[in-house]
Amino acid sequence: MKLAALFSGGKDSTFAIYLAKKQGHEINCLLTIFPKSDESHLLHHPNMVWTSLQSESMNIPQITEKSSSDETQSELDLIEKILIKAKKDFQIEGMVHGGIKSRFQKNNFENICEKLNIQSISPLWDTDPKQYMNNLLNENFDFIITSVSSAGLDDSWLGKKIQKYDLMQLEKLSDKFEFNLNFEGGEAETFVVDCPLFSHPIDVIQGEKTWDGYRGRFEIVDARLDYDA
Repeated sequence: MKLAALFSGGKDSTFAIYLAKKQGHEINCLLTIFPKSDESHLLHHPNMVWTSLQSESMNIPQITEKSSSDETQSELDLIEKILIKAKKDFQIEGMVHGGIKSRFQKNNFENICEKLNIQSISPLWDTDPKQYMNNLLNENFDFIITSVSSAGLDDSWLGKKIQKYDLMQLEKLSDKFEFNLNFEGGEAETFVVDCPLFSHPIDVIQGEKTWDGYRGRFEIVDARLDYDA
């Protein structure tokens, strides 16, 4: 099936593309919506400008839109608008997204797709958090943490590329502080710098941390595709 992928550049939307392709689907385009602020309930915020590098590395065209509102209905209307464009320009038959547990998100996406007579594909839905995080590393997904907003996650995690040892630490912290290990609740956000979908990894040359004592962000200031890797 020809699909559009709702794409934020994080681990979930990227791994959803990976699984969809393994299932035999064709990803014709990426759909990236820049939220107005980090108050969005549907859309990721940090570092989305750098999704253009991921699009280039995957050799998948990208359609982008900017949201002028944090209101959920406004964002849903924008997703519908961008899907209509993808259906016209890329003849898509469905949309794949990286939702895992949010029934609110899944239902809204399914309603939009039903309205447009296309399929909604959610290959990560209801996956076990520990198994999922291990699958990411086992399938050679390299990702950095770009924001944290949960007890137990301090500024030392910002900009960190997650390895097996880090995942073990996250499991312990998740048990102690009772946050979602897969960050489904927004406890942290991520950015994929390399994976089997990429022709070239992304080299983060410079980044800046901000930390207020509880929440923090890692903003990529400069990055490029590493053609020598």
